Amino acid sequence: MLTFTIRRLVLAVPTLLFISLIIFLLLELAPGDPMSQVPLTVPVEVREEMRKALGLGEPIPVRFWKWMVQFFWIEPQVLIDNIFGTQLADGKLRVLSWQTRSPVMDIVVQRIPQTLWVVGTAYVVGILIALPIGIYSAYRQYSWFDQTGTFVSMIGFSVPPFFSGVLVIVIFSVNLGWFPSIYDTTHKVTDWDSFVAQLRQMVMPVMVLALQITAQISRFMRASMLDNLNQDYVRTARAKGISEYYVVMVHVLRNSMIPVVTVIALGVPAIFGGAIITEQVFKVNGIGQLLISSIQANDLPMVQTLAFIFAVLIVLFNLIADVLYGILDPRIRYD
Repeated sequence: MLTFTIRRLVLAVPTLLFISLIIFLLLELAPGDPMSQVPLTVPVEVREEMRKALGLGEPIPVRFWKWMVQFFWIEPQVLIDNIFGTQLADGKLRVLSWQTRSPVMDIVVQRIPQTLWVVGTAYVVGILIALPIGIYSAYRQYSWFDQTGTFVSMIGFSVPPFFSGVLVIVIFSVNLGWFPSIYDTTHKVTDWDSFVAQLRQMVMPVMVLALQITAQISRFMRASMLDNLNQDYVRTARAKGISEYYVVMVHVLRNSMIPVVTVIALGVPAIFGGAIITEQVFKVNGIGQLLISSIQANDLPMVQTLAFIFAVLIVLFNLIADVLYGILDPRIRYD
């Protein structure tokens, strides 16, 4: 397992380098000019100086190389400096946002906690709800519980977040007045009352995201459980007199979790992408809202960085899923 993990980590390096090249080239070829938002009254000479200051006057290979050095070499040094108090990155040019002229990673680090509050909580809540629903729906196939779960899952799959988000705002905020309609990103948790206020403003965005997560994972959990409940080893375990709870919750559940782990692991990057719409609806000042505003402003360094972070999450959670396969099923060996 250790050899497999190290090998996958080594292979991830060229994979991420290739992905970074594709992202960079796609965004370079995309229409739009960061100088388009500069007032027309600015002289042409000044506009050209501004273009050179942003690095737009250099060839694409040179710009890509500089971005690679800044992102993969200088930014890790900045992280080390922040942790250990060193001065490795002092005076070195970092990846700067064209929109704010601030380091891109500093802005991303400021926005991530807001996204994690909502997305992380929604994902955990969705998994905790989906797994029991999927297990019991499979065990009680075609029961009223299974039929209800199927109906709710269809709604979760069918209703997009921009519609369900507006719907819960109208119901729970406008009509009932239970929860605030806008997420206050400046709110800080200092005592019990502020913690309750934080939970109240998280309820609706978490509800919207958790609905989609629960619908997807519960269906996969149900299908996987049904595949294993009819296997020969289950009939053998029951014939030996093993309790039904142990048969279902140990033997069947462990084997059924293998495909579900893939869905859960690969769903983490997907839910970050899905949170973009939810953050727009509830005005959550997270990385999703940051990505939208950066695209609108043609802020290529910011868009490149956020897209690459999503790619890193996909590669990382692919590796985590593969490692969990070997833990759940001892028959799977990588070494």
